[in-house]
Parts: sequence; C-alpha cells; structure tokens
Amino acid sequence: MRDYSLSRYSSGVIEINHKGVLVTTSVGTLMDDRISNMESSYNYEKGRVPIMHANRPDLISDTFYDSPSKWWFLMHFNGVTDPFEGFNSGDPILIPTL
Repeated sequence: MRDYSLSRYSSGVIEINHKGVLVTTSVGTLMDDRISNMESSYNYEKGRVPIMHANRPDLISDTFYDSPSKWWFLMHFNGVTDPFEGFNSGDPILIPTL
C-alpha cells in the first residue's frame, strides 16, 4: 500500500449545486501528476456501488479500502463531483488499487 501521508495532500474547495442549494466542500488532491492521469497511473478493478452505500463515498471507501478516508480519491477517479448524488446503487465504478 502506498504511503499517502498528509504532507502529500493539498486541500481545495469546490462548490456544487445540490438540489438547488450551493454546497461548499473541501476535497483533497494528490500533489503530483498522477491525479491528472489516473487511469494510466493506477491499476484498477471495475465494480458496482453496493446497494446499502448509495451516495455515501465514505462507506464505499470503507468497503474497498478498509478506511472511509479515501472517499475523495474514489470521487476523483470516477469523475464524481457531487458526493450526495454521484454514487447510485448498482452504478459501475472504478476502484483503483492503492
């Protein structure tokens, strides 16, 4: 497993429109070029959003990585910008190997 210590993260702020309300959230990003070329930088499996974890990237992260802290990585890798509606039950997702 790669070491993703806090020193390798930068934080950013994004705004999304969720059901007519502007929501501001912070999202971590890796501080190197792997983030822009994810599909070629990481091995990954194809999977589906577990039924009980719809719209909960933290629970999806916990299922696949035994930690809820990599929720933002799954969002970036799958091009999801709205954590409240971006992972629907049964949707196909890519699960990068860390």
